[in-house]
Amino acid sequence: MPTFTQEDVDIQSKEPIYNGFFKVSRYSLRHRLFNGGWSEVMQREVMDRGHAVVVIPYDPARDCIVMLEQFRVGAIATSTTPWLIELVAGMVDPGETKEDVAHRELQEEAGLNAQSLHFALSYLSSPGGMTERIYIYLAQVDSNEASAFGGLAEEHEDIRVQPTARAEVMSLLENGKVDNAATVIGLQWLSLHLNRFRREWGYQELNE
Repeated sequence: MPTFTQEDVDIQSKEPIYNGFFKVSRYSLRHRLFNGGWSEVMQREVMDRGHAVVVIPYDPARDCIVMLEQFRVGAIATSTTPWLIELVAGMVDPGETKEDVAHRELQEEAGLNAQSLHFALSYLSSPGGMTERIYIYLAQVDSNEASAFGGLAEEHEDIRVQPTARAEVMSLLENGKVDNAATVIGLQWLSLHLNRFRREWGYQELNE
């Protein structure tokens, strides 16, 4: 268990320094040290982009996952292509529950409705400099209902929707063709819990 809590951080000031698509603040703070006492006062810039929900759209009847392909500007710097293979995802708007976001994004991005929705896990995407927390859900879907393309034009989204055999998706993951954190973590979680949900939904377990 962690040694310290929120009470062991002394935030002396928080200064907003940028307010655009993302918000950035500069903190002056100190924190307790493992060997006793306090650190020196330090400055850290922290980006606040809100929080996000990721959905794993899994069809147990066909044993397939509805995957998306879309452009991501941050991938230009290091990837062979900035068009990434991803899961359904979206930002949490004020007043929305995480489940609201999951249902909304399933419909907007993939044309799908969840037959059932289950919370999987949450994690901090990059806590060294961002506040963002990702919430991952598993959705039972009928992949035959998936649209060919998805996304909202006013949000500059251009998404190709691809129901893909789970074995093929896992092969892409194993071979490094899926390399964005939310999708990697979601698919790994699914591989650990797959048969539990297949049983709950009345489907035969699969031998991996």
